[in-house]
Amino acid sequence: MSEPESRDVIRRHTLSTRLWHWTTAVSVIILLGSGLMILNAHGQLYWGEYGANYDQPWFKLIWFFDTARVPGWLTIPSSYNLALARRWHLFFALILGFALLAYMIVSLINRHFQRDLRIRRSELSRGHLVADFRSHLALRFHDPENPRAYNIFQKLSYAAVIFVLLPLVIFTGLAMSPGMNAAWPWLLDIFGGRQSARSVHFIVAMLLAGFIIVHLALVILAGPLNEVRSMLTGKWRVPPEDGA
Repeated sequence: MSEPESRDVIRRHTLSTRLWHWTTAVSVIILLGSGLMILNAHGQLYWGEYGANYDQPWFKLIWFFDTARVPGWLTIPSSYNLALARRWHLFFALILGFALLAYMIVSLINRHFQRDLRIRRSELSRGHLVADFRSHLALRFHDPENPRAYNIFQKLSYAAVIFVLLPLVIFTGLAMSPGMNAAWPWLLDIFGGRQSARSVHFIVAMLLAGFIIVHLALVILAGPLNEVRSMLTGKWRVPPEDGA
């Protein structure tokens, strides 16, 4: 039998949010691994239209690893295979893009964005931000008076991921596609050239990787069993200090 909703157990995540969360989590992890394998083909990044071995890069893989390649334990596949990495990357890029589009449409219809992720001016005040930051330091992540509500740092980070980072990584990826260049030549101009689009794509991917690391750390600190269960079933048990 399902656990009844009460003061201690609340329904926190809708089915659409849970489906999008796990679809995006799997897609981004595979995209990061396959993207690093693609980067192995030419481990340097440039700004502008062109980039080759004799041009001046702003980034080199060799600065971070013993060789000019990312080690296999970080890449998909683990052994060097550019063709296979591209297949994985393109397939899961399609999943990521359409999943994001579907999630945005559903979240506008069910008012998830307006209800849960709307950032109010009062939440950006210095006093509110400082108080929320101190609560995080004390490992108190939820408002005891409204445990369903997202705190301001969750709202800011989720809004940045949903409305900035994911669209950026998708559109910079499209800008690097010769087929899309023929259909949408203006897209490459927006990012200042193919090499600039590649650089922005890499930077955004690393920001997403950083978000995942911080997100997982906070899940562990907040109570991993309770947090993961809420993202599987939708129901979340209010911690004793909040539910008392």
